[in-house]
Amino acid sequence: MSDFEPQTANGKVLWHFTMSLDGFVTGPDHDMDWMSTGISERPGFIEQYVETTGAVLGDRRGWDRFPDAGNIYGEAWTGQVFVLTHHPEDAEPAERVTFLDCDVAEAVRIALAAAGGKNVEVLSADIGRQLLDRGLIDEIDLHIAPVLLGDGVRLYDHAGGRAVYLHRVGADDPIAEVDVRYRPAAA
Repeated sequence: MSDFEPQTANGKVLWHFTMSLDGFVTGPDHDMDWMSTGISERPGFIEQYVETTGAVLGDRRGWDRFPDAGNIYGEAWTGQVFVLTHHPEDAEPAERVTFLDCDVAEAVRIALAAAGGKNVEVLSADIGRQLLDRGLIDEIDLHIAPVLLGDGVRLYDHAGGRAVYLHRVGADDPIAEVDVRYRPAAA
């Protein structure tokens, strides 16, 4: 069962993550092994993002932890990856990866130009937060995994920040809460 509308490619800045039920997008030390253990994938899930994504924007911390991240969505996706860093000079070069040292708004402008009318996926919690604060996120696309991590990198961590209210895309009532029900899985 899903009320999730298929993703469209219309030049959006899309903050896209799978996160744990307790709000983490990675475990401690950027661990992502939890994503490959016991989480099912909807048919056509990857294909819709391959078709609609023109460029990806990430951060150096994620790149250093996963230097093969230029291979996002496997061999099927061949777009440009932009990695925002204060030290592009010491980054390991990779095919289809451009290291940028600029303001996040400029990084989005560059990525949108490269995306050729398709979406720019933001795959960084920190960059996503900065873009959201500046009004530069068009949509937040979350997939909630049935796992509790307890620690790691939160999707939105903004100490002392203000509440950010959202409207749910495709919902009859866009401000209604989302109801989720799980039971602990047997070990």
